[in-house]
Amino acid sequence: MVTQAAMASEPPGTSTAARGAAEAVVTNPGTALVKKLGTARTAGTWLNSAGRPVVAVTDEGSAAAVRQAGAEAKVVSHSMNELKSATATLRSAPRVPGTAWVMDYRSNQVVVQADSTVSAGDWSQLTRTASGIGSFVRMERTTGKFTTRINGAQPILSTGGRCSAGFNVTNGSNDFILTAGHCGPTGSTWFADNQAEQQVGQTVNSNFPGSDFSLVQYAGKAGAGADVVAIGNGNGVRITGSGDAAVGQRVFRSGSTSGLHDGEVTGLDATVNYPEGTVGGLIETTVCAEPGDSGGPMFSDGIALGVTSGGSGDCTTGGTTFFQPVNRALSQLGVQLIVAAPSADAQGGASTASAAPAPSSSSQGALSPGTASPGTTTPVTSTGVSETLASRLTDPRNIGPGLLVIAGSIFALVATRYFRAEQDRKAYQRYYSATWG
Repeated sequence: MVTQAAMASEPPGTSTAARGAAEAVVTNPGTALVKKLGTARTAGTWLNSAGRPVVAVTDEGSAAAVRQAGAEAKVVSHSMNELKSATATLRSAPRVPGTAWVMDYRSNQVVVQADSTVSAGDWSQLTRTASGIGSFVRMERTTGKFTTRINGAQPILSTGGRCSAGFNVTNGSNDFILTAGHCGPTGSTWFADNQAEQQVGQTVNSNFPGSDFSLVQYAGKAGAGADVVAIGNGNGVRITGSGDAAVGQRVFRSGSTSGLHDGEVTGLDATVNYPEGTVGGLIETTVCAEPGDSGGPMFSDGIALGVTSGGSGDCTTGGTTFFQPVNRALSQLGVQLIVAAPSADAQGGASTASAAPAPSSSSQGALSPGTASPGTTTPVTSTGVSETLASRLTDPRNIGPGLLVIAGSIFALVATRYFRAEQDRKAYQRYYSATWG
């Protein structure tokens, strides 16, 4: 599956579809209560299994205020100030690649993780640092490695690696792809094919490490359908705005290697010590990802939340994935999401369809968003589909009989991945059919 929506472009001289302002969305009403009560009296907020906001507070007076506002209160021992002080101490300690930490609001702890590359000596030193902070710092060893999710994927390729396109954004004059910063430095040129013949654009602003986002500027405009991200099977999700992720929120991620997968937000403001450098302020989730999914979009109910940064594990065994928050990237870059203008139907009038420009190359999908509601799927059509890898591998005119065994193994692997992706797509459909009716 290719995130074709973020790659849609048009030839110079063609008109683009009408655009509207992106909607700012509050994903957790408890955030306003946290801001009102202050970080000395609260310790984060999350959504429970029923979608109701829960606010962690340090005293009964604050708990009463939370309940009066209609949210659920949980009295905890440590304030947000204490949790942040703990993470500041961890950040000031000698950097250990392969480690990460995040504030776990639900357990009122700071969780420190170390992957399989962290030595016993470094683990002992980190444990001593954590012990000096307090018992609310929890240490965990995790399998796999914390890595950025680059290499081995399409649709955007450069000499620096391969990544997934994220969301289309604009500064009012030029259009860009918002993707991961570790995908390539400023000046990187991106293509839609392995032959470097179909140029997508060039990185004009890259932030990594520290943060993990970048802008790839289109040579022209993003084109019609720029508000849709592909999720496979010819379908896409219309993006109508951006929001801040909430702990406990169910989210979906789309990437060019592993396709569509879902999971839950487990932490905010996470810090990850990748081998290439440290990145802070990330969203921690249970969504899986694999190399090549970097930069791909994370969303929920048609709301853009983040772009894929990195993590551990894969989509066979599961894992942890971290995302760069979209709103923070948009603010620092001075750009906004490209969304479709409200239809006339939504305003009580007759709708008028605008003609979609043809794609600039055969590998870039021409999108047909139609009149889908926010969060629902909408058709995505592609042109010029080439012969599949499987058909070439199984053609006896091209390979010897011995390679048929290899082709059979590859087919079995692809079939397993397909069925897993189908399960995720069905979960997506069930979730949104209940949400949107």
